[in-house]
Amino acid sequence: MSPQTLIENAHVITVDTERRELSHASVLIDGATIEAVSTAPITDVDDDVVRIDGRGCVLTPGLVNTHHHLYQWITRGLAADHTLFQWLTTLYPIWAGIDEKAVNVAALGGLAQLALSGCTTTTDHHYVFPREGGDLLGAEIAAAQTLGIRFHPTRGSMDLSEKDGGLPPDTVVQTIDEILTASTDAVSRWHDPSPDSMLRIALAPCSPFSVTTDLLRESASLARELGVRMHTHLAESLDENTYCDEHFGSTPLQYMESVGWVGDDVWFAHGIEFDDAEIGRLAATSTGVAHCPTSNARLGNRICRTRDLVDAGVPVGLGVDGAASNESARLLEEAHQAVLMARAKGGPTALTTRTAIDLATIGGARVLGRDSEIGSIEVGKLADLVLWDLSGLGHADIDDPVAALVLGAIPPIVGTWIQGRRIVTDGELTTADTATIAKDCATEHRRLLDKAG
Repeated sequence: MSPQTLIENAHVITVDTERRELSHASVLIDGATIEAVSTAPITDVDDDVVRIDGRGCVLTPGLVNTHHHLYQWITRGLAADHTLFQWLTTLYPIWAGIDEKAVNVAALGGLAQLALSGCTTTTDHHYVFPREGGDLLGAEIAAAQTLGIRFHPTRGSMDLSEKDGGLPPDTVVQTIDEILTASTDAVSRWHDPSPDSMLRIALAPCSPFSVTTDLLRESASLARELGVRMHTHLAESLDENTYCDEHFGSTPLQYMESVGWVGDDVWFAHGIEFDDAEIGRLAATSTGVAHCPTSNARLGNRICRTRDLVDAGVPVGLGVDGAASNESARLLEEAHQAVLMARAKGGPTALTTRTAIDLATIGGARVLGRDSEIGSIEVGKLADLVLWDLSGLGHADIDDPVAALVLGAIPPIVGTWIQGRRIVTDGELTTADTATIAKDCATEHRRLLDKAG
């Protein structure tokens, strides 16, 4: 059994129910959980306790990423000046060549970047399954297990190809029967519902313009039968609004509600184009939203109504989205961008820095249904923690430590713990060699482009 870890003399941003911030406080990790949080010295510790000096540092809950596409890590920088639909039609033929090796390497790259920027729990929306690709979900799960990150991958799907009026090429779509069988198998094989789970599966048809109505209905029914969550893209762009109006005579949310896709077991990526009534409906049904400000801006979409969503009581978390529309993929940067985007739309008080930290931690945990286990620093919760160094040139004279985190440069990380296990030490990943991962990512990038011609 690992020795206890005592982090001492840090500024602790608890994000607990009272949103306490404790100066010169200590946090004791015992096994996988938080044993004590105190402004007084913690003396009841084991003889072999590992002591971490937190002076000049801020301790936060681990950040929670609620939307990603890890396979895109090896297709960064392509279609950089395209609209969403142009970007998709350009990249789908390249993504059609992914296989187990490519997905494993891409996941290692994307997950390592997340871990090195303070993320301890992440989802992944994987929906591209070429017929000769192999076990793609297993490939990215293996990467998460290698790195030791808490993982919520989704078994995504598409059954509406170009010949049927959708966007994806025929080679990456599956039949409804194939999808439902694979989804059932994924949950049976991988899903762990236990309170300290490191791996949970959700079902995630891709979007209204790449799946059929029947797939949406049957996926919702299957997810609820299996007791897992549901995820998809929604209300991301004006093009999507036009598509749903022309094909279904409704808005994207009206369409999704008609097929059973609202509820406290559902979260949508992006959620930019919701009107007042729809925001009220999301709140009434506790349907979550993954806010992805950097990707939204990269693709030239409009600005999410984050303040209105939060004020209405909608569960809101942050997402980096796929690395092909957010090449940096650093979650703390999303908190920064969330503040800037909200203020660009709603004025200087539209979103505070502390609300941004909420979204990055407890907000994301709530979206994933795990706010009783992670997302705040409280006794009994899982020890997913990040210790940020604010003593250097970039942060030492920023008076407010939360402003330093959210508005300043991303600080160096002294340590990241997941389930009580330290996976980052002084800015270095301890569970894998990042130089090797980077080399492998470059190789797989070239191989994928060569395959696509």
